[in-house]
Amino acid sequence: MKILDLYIIKKFLGTFFLTLALFIIIAIVFDVTEKLEDFLDESIPISEIIFDYYLNFIPYFAVLFTPLFLFVAVIFFTSRMANRSEIVAILNSGITFRRLLVPYFLSAAFITGLNIYANHWLIPNANKTRIAFEDAYIGYRPNKSGHNIHMQMAKDEFIYVENFNFEDSTGYKFSYEKFNNGDLFYKIRADKIRWENKNNTWALKNYVVRTNSDMIETLKFGKDTIITYDFLPEDFVQKLHEIKTLNSRELNEVILELKARGADNIAFYEVEKYTRTAFPFAILILTLIAVSLASRKARGGIGFHLGIGIGISFAYILFLQFSQTFSTNGDLPAIIGVWIPNIIFGILAVFLYARAPK
Repeated sequence: MKILDLYIIKKFLGTFFLTLALFIIIAIVFDVTEKLEDFLDESIPISEIIFDYYLNFIPYFAVLFTPLFLFVAVIFFTSRMANRSEIVAILNSGITFRRLLVPYFLSAAFITGLNIYANHWLIPNANKTRIAFEDAYIGYRPNKSGHNIHMQMAKDEFIYVENFNFEDSTGYKFSYEKFNNGDLFYKIRADKIRWENKNNTWALKNYVVRTNSDMIETLKFGKDTIITYDFLPEDFVQKLHEIKTLNSRELNEVILELKARGADNIAFYEVEKYTRTAFPFAILILTLIAVSLASRKARGGIGFHLGIGIGISFAYILFLQFSQTFSTNGDLPAIIGVWIPNIIFGILAVFLYARAPK
């Protein structure tokens, strides 16, 4: 049986890595074509393009598409084995279908472990260099303005800005509140707030200060004032494009900080956190689906199995996008939204396994 295990593992890993390598080459060709004008305009040294960008581009896209290309690879070589009656011969020799799955799952578990490690540590570090390269030469353009920004700056201290322009560091409809044991005792509102870079202060225009002390409320109106706060204009920027540069430790720290501030974009970070583990686990589920489908000899041959496999791949991506959207823009908890596709396709995998040739 060891010879058969090694045979399947060799076929599994060989077909997968060959498929992935071909895809990476195609991806690089398309990326070079898209960015060639930027490379030439900026006169970027070839060494930086190769070592800073593409050597970090390759692992990012390799890990990103591993589950899908592994799925197609398993269907391809398993379907060929079925068409050559190898699967039938193996089962007729007394080897059960469950035992046949062992080398498949050993290979899949190995790649799953590599992907989990890469998602949590290797890829974020590679993305730091890759995204820094893109920001320097290709140019990342963040949103020019932010809307409905809620932040907690310290315990019982909250700020709100209805609209903030990052180009001139100016905000509108600003409020800053302080609480004591749940009771509001200080609040300042201003029609406009502007960052004064020269002396690191904030200029408020048309402001109202409300204070509550011993059941006595006082109001103070003013036209212009200068106040020093602990927050800076960049604290309002939602740097969502930098999520993928954070390793697991840094990502957890950012989530805790955003929760303390009462930020409204925490779901994006939580989805990224849970996806780094859930997406690699799809490798195990898709492997079971692929073997269960392709091990049965079909009239359409490899083409029929590949067609079904590609359809299932697109369905998985569609479910993943829908569930993540509900988590980031709706009320669905991030951990549930991320794992829903695995749960649905896990049920499909068990159903197909039950119908596989025994």
